[in-house]
Amino acid sequence: MEAVDKISVGVSKEKAGQNTQEAITENADGMKVSLGEKICYGVGDIGANLVWTTVASFLTIYCTDVAGIAAGCFTGLLQTKLKIHPILAGIITMSGLYSINLGVMHNSPNLTLLNTRTIFTDFRNLMPGVDKEIVKIIIIAVIAIAVVVLLSLFFKSHFGLCIRATGDNQDMLSASSVNVNITKIAALGLGNACIALSGGLTAQYQSFADVNSSVGMLVVGLASVIIGEAIFGRRSVTIGFISAIVGSIIYRAIIAVTTRYNIFPSYMFKLVAAVIVIAALAIPVIKKSVRKAKIKRGGHKDA
Repeated sequence: MEAVDKISVGVSKEKAGQNTQEAITENADGMKVSLGEKICYGVGDIGANLVWTTVASFLTIYCTDVAGIAAGCFTGLLQTKLKIHPILAGIITMSGLYSINLGVMHNSPNLTLLNTRTIFTDFRNLMPGVDKEIVKIIIIAVIAIAVVVLLSLFFKSHFGLCIRATGDNQDMLSASSVNVNITKIAALGLGNACIALSGGLTAQYQSFADVNSSVGMLVVGLASVIIGEAIFGRRSVTIGFISAIVGSIIYRAIIAVTTRYNIFPSYMFKLVAAVIVIAALAIPVIKKSVRKAKIKRGGHKDA
């Protein structure tokens, strides 16, 4: 009888644990809870649950960073070990990642995240009196500042300076007994980690993921960098990061104004971005030509 009582007590505890887990899994807002969050919810008391669920929502960002690093390192290996042209290596990686993205999204070109927990919903629950758009702006600003600080510190370190030197003078760096292949792979991994972070935050911000969302993003990035450099110039690494962020904000503001007042139809945005990039790249050449023409004119007058 004592053994039977122990078994019945064990079964009742197991059922109670299952019922508790099911009750915790059902979110009050009807939101889906991931497997990582289920594990976290079973760890401790209410205070621990709050901390752990916030951490679990950040796991998606960490996973996107890891995926971005893996993609960048793979591209670097194609360039350095297999001697594939850099542009072709990037195209090969993007083509492969397109199929991987479709697999992650369950063979669907777009995926809604309306009923899925994100870092924005978690922080909005922590700040109930603040407008949700303000919360999104605060989170994006904090992440952007953190990335700029970390990248600035990294590129001022010895290894960061080696990466910068790889882009400036690869032959001289190789003559200094530095493995250029490692710096290339590290640079591509770091760059793709930042890109993956941006993509993951964008998907969570918009509450949907689209497999074609990156189409034309290269032109947008170039336009943002060029606009920022036109304002701040090339002064230091930190200023370069800040100018890129400010340039992207200005570019998006231009797009928002054109959308608000119907200056251009929506299908013309990529063309407008291409025109902005062409103009920004052509302006320095035009200024140089005008300067040379003035110098020649001044020389003829003196003669």
